[in-house]
Amino acid sequence: METKIFLCEEDMPRRWYNVLADLPTPLDPPLHPATGKPVGPDDLRVIFPMELIKQEMSPDRYIDIPGEVLDVLRLWRPSPLYRARRLEKALKTPARIYYKWEGVSPPGSHKPNTSVPQVYYNMKEGIERIATETGAGQWGSALAFATMLFGLQATIYMVRSSYAQKPYRKSMMQVWGAECIPSPSTKTNSGRAILEKSPDTPGSLGIAISEAVEDAATHDNTNYSLGSVLNHVCLHQSVIGLEAREQLASVEEYPDVVIGCVGGGSNFAGISFPFAGDKLTGKHPATDIIGVEPASCPTLTKGLFTYDYGDVAGLTPLLKMYTLGHDFVPPSIHAGGLRYHGDSPIVSRLVHDGVIRAMSYHQSEVFEAAQTFARTEGIIVAPETSHAVKSVIDEALKCRQSGEAKTILFNCSGHGNFDMSAYDAFYAKTLVDYEYPEQLIRESLSRVPKVG
Repeated sequence: METKIFLCEEDMPRRWYNVLADLPTPLDPPLHPATGKPVGPDDLRVIFPMELIKQEMSPDRYIDIPGEVLDVLRLWRPSPLYRARRLEKALKTPARIYYKWEGVSPPGSHKPNTSVPQVYYNMKEGIERIATETGAGQWGSALAFATMLFGLQATIYMVRSSYAQKPYRKSMMQVWGAECIPSPSTKTNSGRAILEKSPDTPGSLGIAISEAVEDAATHDNTNYSLGSVLNHVCLHQSVIGLEAREQLASVEEYPDVVIGCVGGGSNFAGISFPFAGDKLTGKHPATDIIGVEPASCPTLTKGLFTYDYGDVAGLTPLLKMYTLGHDFVPPSIHAGGLRYHGDSPIVSRLVHDGVIRAMSYHQSEVFEAAQTFARTEGIIVAPETSHAVKSVIDEALKCRQSGEAKTILFNCSGHGNFDMSAYDAFYAKTLVDYEYPEQLIRESLSRVPKVG
């Protein structure tokens, strides 16, 4: 009757899994924002180190993890896999629920799985400073942690609404030596342009990305780093699913259902891509893989699968993805890490091809689910993670109705210890369940660039 399943350090993955190798058709290439032509390595060298560019485009199924990166990952990896027996009992479900607990990392989330290798590769190329954006602050704190370890500086543009809602995330970044700036700011041309047009804007990840990319492109000693969306980020996060698959195998289990929350796609890719690979190669074709997003930012469920910019100012390459329009500014929900107008091109392709499916929830119902999880399993999860918890509970209740004893796996991607203002709002009954109007989505999508 195991509740905790651990792996030894020696069993930690030594290679990342690249799902690109198993896609039935290759991804549509990113396009240069000025020429509309496919982006090449030279176009990306302005803001990325060459090793990450190679990983972004690599056709190899497995890519070795550098020894210096492994040394850092061992601080918290392999992360534990838990059987949620108390939650199962409370739900009276025959389902077996497992969760991968990524809150054991120093920054408290899955994000350092990619911040550490990204900063390492930049350090190896002599870069002195990294510029990035952050929503709820999980990515910003993870990047601050990594730059501290490898001796680089960090400038982090934090979405203004989250900067106000989550002040202790800013404090974490400062403890590790990073500069944290509310976005939009007056430090960049793109930030000043947004403030002139909308001085009271809550900000968005798309705006913050514009500022960070501009910062990196205008300073020779600075590169840009992204915590989600891109192929190399999803690659680095695959350690989550690789470990989970091995841990489940040790108790002779394989998931019938795999669940993760989705903003840009990094934690969802981390838990799901190894299992999506098994599905694509015919090893386990029936696995149900679910990505869960907020109803107020319904990218996968109501967006358009097309080329769009990754940022508001149009500085980034055009990516083929599900998008709500690059100038879409979602309302200030507490799951700030899920307030992104687009999604990972790989996640988008897998949704479009029916390999995985997407669903959305309102924030009041996901906090209700998070409360159930905390009162059974004891862990207070981040608002982002609570979306996955809600889906898990729904799937487990379906099993109660059908009598099926399915195995459900989800990524418990981070703790909510710095998100208590969100829980305060839940108990004060001041959370607003905002479903973005179809008309406003259509208006935003009408401004997506036309690609032949």
